[in-house]
Amino acid sequence: MLIQNEVENFNVEAVNSGLKKKRPSLYAARKKIFPKRAYGSFRRLKWIIMAVTLSIYYLTPWLRWDRGSFAPDQAVLVDLANRRFYFFFIEIWPQEFYYVAGLLIMAGLGLFLITSVAGRVWCGYTCPQTVWVDLFLVVERFFEGDRNQRMALDKAPWTLSKIWKRVAKHSTWLVIAILTGGAWIFYFADAPTLLGQLVHFDAPSVAYSTIGILTATTYIFGGLMREQVCTYMCPWPRIQAAMLDENSLVVTYNDWRGEPRSRHQKKAIAQGLPVGDCVDCKACVAVCPMGIDIRQGQQLECITCALCIDACNGVMERVGRDRGLISYATLSDYNANMARAKDAEGHIVPSKVRDATGKLRDGFVHFRWREMVRLRTLIYLGIWLLIGLLMVASLATRDRLGAAVAHDRNPLYVRLSDGSIRNGYTLKISNMVTVPRDFSVSISGLTGATLELPGVVMRDDRSVVLRAEPDRVLTQRVLVIAPTEALAEPRHEFTFVISDVNGGERTTIDAVFEAPEDVAR
Repeated sequence: MLIQNEVENFNVEAVNSGLKKKRPSLYAARKKIFPKRAYGSFRRLKWIIMAVTLSIYYLTPWLRWDRGSFAPDQAVLVDLANRRFYFFFIEIWPQEFYYVAGLLIMAGLGLFLITSVAGRVWCGYTCPQTVWVDLFLVVERFFEGDRNQRMALDKAPWTLSKIWKRVAKHSTWLVIAILTGGAWIFYFADAPTLLGQLVHFDAPSVAYSTIGILTATTYIFGGLMREQVCTYMCPWPRIQAAMLDENSLVVTYNDWRGEPRSRHQKKAIAQGLPVGDCVDCKACVAVCPMGIDIRQGQQLECITCALCIDACNGVMERVGRDRGLISYATLSDYNANMARAKDAEGHIVPSKVRDATGKLRDGFVHFRWREMVRLRTLIYLGIWLLIGLLMVASLATRDRLGAAVAHDRNPLYVRLSDGSIRNGYTLKISNMVTVPRDFSVSISGLTGATLELPGVVMRDDRSVVLRAEPDRVLTQRVLVIAPTEALAEPRHEFTFVISDVNGGERTTIDAVFEAPEDVAR
C-alpha cells in the first residue's frame, strides 16, 4: 500500500512538473517588424493623406481669422479660460455644447458607415497612429535603409556607424514628438504668443507638462510600440466585426485564383502541374506594417492599408499575370468565385479559373460599386445627413442673445415705507457676438411696476438700457417695485423683456414676483 501511494505521488508530481514546463507564457514578446517600402496607387494615396492630415494638424493653429478688435483672431481656438470654442466664423458657448456632442455622434456614425462599406480604412489611412507611424518609418528608412538594410543593421554589432544611425533616428523621432506636443497646445492659446512664452520659458507650467506627456506618448506609440497599439490597445479591431457584413469591402487574398502556390510557375506549367497565380514570394508580408500574411485570411491585426495589394500587383505584372490576386473584395463575391473555381470534391481547379493562354475566364465576379448601396449603409448615411442638416439649420438660426434671471432668496421681498413691495433679481445678459451691444430691459405683465438699478440714476422707471461688452455676460442687479393694489395674489408671474436697441434680437424671461400673504386682503 505504501509503495502504491509513493508511485501515485510520483506520478502526480511528474504530471505537475510537466504542466509547469509546458504552460505557455501569458505575455508574448514583441517580434520586430521591418516593413518594406511599397510602391503603387494605395501607397501614393497614403502619402497624400499623410501630407494633408499632418499639414492640417501642424498648421491650423497658425491660421488667422479676423473677428474684430474684441475677439481673438486665431481661426481655430479652444479658449478654456473664457469657455469659448472658435472655429473660423463659428463661435460655440458652453451652453451650446450640444453642437460638439452632435459632431461626436456624426463622427461615430461616419465611422460605422465607412467600416460597413470598406472595413478598417479609417485605421489604414487616417488614424493618427497610422499617420505618425508612417512618418516615423520615413525617418527610419532615411537613416537605416529599407527592409533588408534595417534587418541587417539590427543584427549587426554595435559599431560607430550603427550608433550614429540609431542616435540620429531616435533624435529625429524626439523632435517630431516634441513638435507634435507643441502643436497640440497651440490650439488652446494664441499660437504666436504662446510660442514666444515657450521660447523664453514664460509659459504656464501646464503647457510644458502637456508637451512632455504628448512627446512621450508620440515617441513611444509611433516609434517603439507601433503595431502593438493597433493590436492590443485599440478596441476597434474587436468592434469592427459587428460592423461588417457579406457586402463589406475588405482586403482579400483571392485564393480561388492563387492556389495552389508555386515558386516555379513556368517549370510547373511545362510539366503539366496545376498551379495558381501566387508565386509565394511573400512580398505582401514584407510590406505589411502589421507583419501579417494576408493569405491566411482576415485577421484582427489587419488595418486594411492595402499595401499588400500594391506589392502583389507589382509581382503579378512582372510574372505576366492579371493584377488583383490580392484586392478589395466582398465576402459574397469571394464565395461566388470560390464556388465557380472548385470541383465537385471542393478542390480548387486552376483550369476552371484560367484558359490555355493564362487569361482569367469570364464569369468570375468582381466588385460592383452598387454593392455599396444597401439598406444598412443607407440608414447610416441618412441618420448622418439628418444630424448634419439639423446642426447646420440650428447654427444658421440660433440666437446670439441669451438671458437668465435669478430671484433673491433672502429676503424674498421687502415692504417699503409707502406700502409697495420690492423684489430683487440678478439679471444675466449674454452678448454672444464680437461687438458691444446696447440692450433695452423692461418688464411686462405686472401692472404699475417700476424698475430700479442700485446706484444708477434712471430717466425712465419702466425700462433701462444696458451695454453688454462683446462676447461677454453682463451681470446686473435689478429691483422691481410694485404697488400693493396691483397684486391680487402673493405670487405674480411677469416677464422681463430684453431687446437690442438697434432693432436686432429680442428675448423674454419669465419670472415670479413675491409678496406677503396679506397683500390681497
